[in-house]
Amino acid sequence: MNWSLLGVKVCLSLLRIGDEYMKKIIFATKNAGKVHELAQMMEKYGLEVLSLLDLNYADEIAETGLTFEENALIKARRVALEYKTTVIADDSGLAIDALNGAPGVYSARYAGDDCNDDANMDKVLEELKDIPDNERSARFVCVLAIVDANGKETVVRGTCEGGICHKKRGFGGFGYDPIFYLPQLGKTMAELSKAEKNALSHRGNAFKKLESVLGEII
Repeated sequence: MNWSLLGVKVCLSLLRIGDEYMKKIIFATKNAGKVHELAQMMEKYGLEVLSLLDLNYADEIAETGLTFEENALIKARRVALEYKTTVIADDSGLAIDALNGAPGVYSARYAGDDCNDDANMDKVLEELKDIPDNERSARFVCVLAIVDANGKETVVRGTCEGGICHKKRGFGGFGYDPIFYLPQLGKTMAELSKAEKNALSHRGNAFKKLESVLGEII
């Protein structure tokens, strides 16, 4: 069945697969890396995650909030209202103590509106070039917001503590993973396996907090 041709107006649906049913839920993002991570976490609940790319969702949702919580709710509310179903949205980013919490909510566009991951990392490394190791502490932050068809809202926050290394290391993950160093493992986030990353990532920690209420929401 081609969901995009049907318009996907009701996406928390039941899809018959053999003798089992699989629920679908919308994740209000166009970031393939985030979708892949959340899909892995949702798998054990029998949930298939649909992204805005899957829905051919062309509109851009302006992230005008000043906090991760505000931005996550802006996205979840907008998509839940349009599709009349339960929607998960996230806002996440990197907060560096030596930069007073920057890049923060501007993490995705830190080097400019049309920048890429490498440009963002290069800007951070340049700004921290004279900062010693003991002052390079940072954390990844992820806020997950769920809004259901009735407007009920749930928001949780997860973090992962670490620091910024002096050069990019590793080829896994996405975003700032190659420069985010985990001293307890002696690796950057980009050097971890998928299982290792999910076990300790900010997104994984946020999802664990969501698990206690997930059954009531979906």
